[in-house]
Order: sequence, then C-alpha cells, then structure tokens
Amino acid sequence: MAGPLREEDIPAPEGLEPSEVCEGGSLDCGSGLLLLIRRSMDKVPGGEVLQINSTELSVCEDLPAWCRMTGNPYLGWRKAQGSNHFFVRRGAPEGSEAAAERQAREHRWQARVAWQPPLDEQAVSPSRVYSRNHSWEVGQPASFDLQDSAPSAVEMLLGALGACLAQGLQIRASRRGIELRNIEIQLAGQIDNIYVFLGLEDSGHAGFSWITATAYVQSSAPEDELQQLWQEVLAASPVNQTLLRPTQLELRLLAMP
Repeated sequence: MAGPLREEDIPAPEGLEPSEVCEGGSLDCGSGLLLLIRRSMDKVPGGEVLQINSTELSVCEDLPAWCRMTGNPYLGWRKAQGSNHFFVRRGAPEGSEAAAERQAREHRWQARVAWQPPLDEQAVSPSRVYSRNHSWEVGQPASFDLQDSAPSAVEMLLGALGACLAQGLQIRASRRGIELRNIEIQLAGQIDNIYVFLGLEDSGHAGFSWITATAYVQSSAPEDELQQLWQEVLAASPVNQTLLRPTQLELRLLAMP
C-alpha cells in the first residue's frame, strides 16, 4: 500500500480561481520569494486563494512549512508552461502570541549554496552560502593550504560549534545575573581518514572521529557555578546536540539542463 502523499507532492485541485497572483520569477523561498508572497497575501481576502508563480522547483518543499507557520493552508502545486504554479489559501488571523509560538516551534532553517567555475581554470572557486540576509564564502571541504581564499567546510563546522557555545554561555549567564568579562573557546578535531575525501582510500570515513572544545571564561562567579552553566549550555546547544545525536538526512541531486 502506498504511503501518505508528501506535502511537496500534493497536486493542486482543478478549478482554483486565485484572487491574486504573485510573480516570483526564478526566486526560491530562501532568496526573497517569501517577501513577495507576504506582500501579495496582504491583498488577498480571508478564504481566497493566492497563486504563486516560480520556476524554482524547491518551492514545493519549502512553501508548506511557511504555510503552517502563518496559518495559511497550502493547496498544492502544478507544472505550467514556463513556470510552476503554487496555491495558498488565505487563512483566518491568529492571535500574535499563538502565531509567534507556532512559528518558533515549526521554523525550518534554510540555506542556499551556489558555485560557479572560476575564470582561471587552475584556481579553486569557493562556494557562496546565502541564508536570510547574510552570505559568506566557504572553500574546499578540507584543505591544508594556508593561503586559501575562504575557510574550509570542516573549519566552518568547528566555528559554528564554538560560536553556538559562546553565545549560549553569554545568554544563560545574562539571564542568571552572572557577569562574563571574556570568553574564548579553543576547538580542535581530527578527520577519521582524510584520504577518503581525496578519493585515494576507501577504508574509514571522511568525517570527524573526535572534536574537542575548551572554553576559557573570565568571570567573578564561582567556578562551580560556571561549570553548571557550561553543562546547561552543552545540553541546550543546537549545534552540539546535532553532532551528538543521529540526524535524519535526505540528500539528493537533480540534474538541470
């Protein structure tokens, strides 16, 4: 028996008559489309339908989450000449507190990564990551060259862990009235077998086999209080908990002409 239809596979019902059309061009939900949708939705009466046009197929995966967060039912999508059509019904307004809580619980974090070949065929072109209103470059997954134009992906991972722990310490200390004068976190890690990434060996794996982090904290608070704070931060850190626990991954490739 076939399983339930996934949200991103829901076909739009025939005969939908939208009261407003949002032209998204080639934008996806991580690169400005949601802003256009919100502006168009303001023109749609409650219970009426908004049609969103975009050539970006990933919208069918990302739009349902936005619909859940905002209380606007997702009706599905269909392919059309030159674009894809997505349909959303304007829902009834919710109380701001309930809507904000649901948005926080159901928020799906997004990033978009773009790569283009370098002008110099001998050079290595970094990838550029786009997330919300930020963008940054990431170099090779792992590199030993001291002159790289961008940090490697594994260095970004270590930096993300350290930054998450440092911010966690600052936030929780502030809530408890603990003054922190300085925080520095030293991180190190070792790849199980870097030659797997380089395609030279098959044994082992290309991921970290261990990571260490030592936080140096200047504060007038007693050490036992700081140690308790540290344990709370480790337990609540999204990055630390992601590394500690098995995470469901669904990674796929779509060939584009």
